[in-house]
Amino acid sequence: MDKRVEKIIQMMREDVRGELSLTEFAQSVNLSVWRLCHIFKADVGMPPIRYLRLLRMERAKVLLESSFLSVKEIAFQVGLNDESHFVRDFKSTYGYSPALYRSRFRSNGAEEHNGNGNGNSEAKPGKLQQQLLRVAKQSVLPSLQLMVCVFSYLN
Repeated sequence: MDKRVEKIIQMMREDVRGELSLTEFAQSVNLSVWRLCHIFKADVGMPPIRYLRLLRMERAKVLLESSFLSVKEIAFQVGLNDESHFVRDFKSTYGYSPALYRSRFRSNGAEEHNGNGNGNSEAKPGKLQQQLLRVAKQSVLPSLQLMVCVFSYLN
């Protein structure tokens, strides 16, 4: 994987709220926005903005599972100021609204839950898990390699 792409991924993971723009990411690795998008998509398999959205949804899922923050507060924590957009994005990623996901997670228990929107431990990995797993397998970043181990364990 291109070192510039690795740097951008690391920056995204450190700033999941998205306070940096695509232009600022590109400038940080001395590329144009177009070239950064081209290289990123070639290495990761998706545009940088989509990857950032997936990171946000993954972070939101963790917050729903581990905190008592409201859905609106979680949306803000992951960089989405519009709760309705957050709910729509979360539902398209996991198949459930954030509130329903949290209630199902808590009722099923963390040990039985595989993170793809239901408590059936034999279900196939969710769309987000599959995409992040594919990215992690191509990456040399330790944090993404850790995710591979976690997803492998869950499956």
